[in-house]
Amino acid sequence: MQTLKQQWFGNIRGDILSGIVVALALIPEAIAFSIIAGVDPMVGLYASFIIAVVIAFAGGRPGMISAATGAMALLMVPLVREYGLDYLLAATILTGIIQILFGIFKVAKVMKFVPNAVMIGFVNALAILIFAAQLEHFIGISTLTYVFVAITLILLYTLPRFIKVVPAPLIAIIALTTVAIFSGAELRTVGDLGAITQSLPSFFIPDVPFTFETLQIIFPYSLSLAIVGLLESLLTSQIVDDMTATESNKNRESRGQGIANVITGFFGGMAGCAMIGQSVINVKSGGRGRLSTLIAGIFLMFLIIVLGDLVVQIPMPVLVGIMISVSVSTFDWSSFKYIVRAPRTDAFVMIATVAIVVYTNDLSKGVLIGVLLSAIFFVVKISTVKITQEGNCYTVHGQLFFASIDGFVDYFKKADIKQNNIQIDLSQAKVWDESSVGALVKVMDLLKERGIDVEIVEIDQSSKKLVEQLNSLYSSS
Repeated sequence: MQTLKQQWFGNIRGDILSGIVVALALIPEAIAFSIIAGVDPMVGLYASFIIAVVIAFAGGRPGMISAATGAMALLMVPLVREYGLDYLLAATILTGIIQILFGIFKVAKVMKFVPNAVMIGFVNALAILIFAAQLEHFIGISTLTYVFVAITLILLYTLPRFIKVVPAPLIAIIALTTVAIFSGAELRTVGDLGAITQSLPSFFIPDVPFTFETLQIIFPYSLSLAIVGLLESLLTSQIVDDMTATESNKNRESRGQGIANVITGFFGGMAGCAMIGQSVINVKSGGRGRLSTLIAGIFLMFLIIVLGDLVVQIPMPVLVGIMISVSVSTFDWSSFKYIVRAPRTDAFVMIATVAIVVYTNDLSKGVLIGVLLSAIFFVVKISTVKITQEGNCYTVHGQLFFASIDGFVDYFKKADIKQNNIQIDLSQAKVWDESSVGALVKVMDLLKERGIDVEIVEIDQSSKKLVEQLNSLYSSS
């Protein structure tokens, strides 16, 4: 009960103010992601509202913001283009169901297999993507646009020195929007991204046939959305954990993301997940608890319904300046030292993760390939086996598994052994798989053909059990 009270009411002022800032930053993002997916802007706005509100209660990471995201929107494009909005909403509901199952079966534990090099690459790639997404909103538009972006950045980096009660982004939005409106400045505004309907979302069931054919159509998209959404959410959760020096419940987060997507699908919203940009804005603005996420969702809808006419007049350069500051603070600037000081393989994995994410604009591909590269480099690193001889005892040093057995077998093929009896000492080695057992049997058979008896000694219990379990497989063949 104490923990729950702390998560909701331990930082009321900070959570409310940060939630307001996040809500303002969510609007252009949600509209832009809706356009990417090929749906009406309200689909993204409704999704952001519902997901934020639901995840505030059901999520496993207090203070993290979830809503409609670009990574998810990109996956929706073919489905919307070929089958329309109703199939997207059906796929969103199925996405949520799959994520709930991921949470039940504790799939989140795979996070421990994501190396630090991949995490650094993920963060840096995301920072680059956040910055790149802002370019179209201010490059080559007008001199005044550059001026407003510059003033926004100046305010964001100077105001915190003098004013700590109210977040600098909120002051910048209110002040510069007021200046733009009363001066009549010709600037692009939030309203230029798409029309905003001042109405609440309503419940309805997607108009699709409840057939196996429909399931065949939406399941591949739902599975992709579930995996990408969960991956982005868990990685963002880890980042917020590190920023706040607190821990989160990853399996609860998976279930929470699933519940949020199921509900949003029934209320006309697209699938979403955690947003690192908005989560960083929330934390940097003082948000720490569940209240900040709830306020972000509720205030987003308040802005749309009550203040919609004012919201559409917010200058895009102001929001661009805020997102640029987010990208700067998100980027891990110490990674330049990391490239120089870390092992070459780790540095390569980090750079490869960044390059793939930026090139494909797909976080999941970058992380997946980064993890695979790390696994390959690790396998190569431990695949060297060394054998030392002392009398008739041959001691194996290293790990015996599928990638190292060739060197092990080749040594005994080429070794000029004079003794009639030898021992293979495995006290410094470990037998890991069927391939290594097969290699042991092969070496024993090779030496037996040369009239040499072999005894395996000093084998640890788990390796011995594996050898005994699989030895009959080779002896009978």
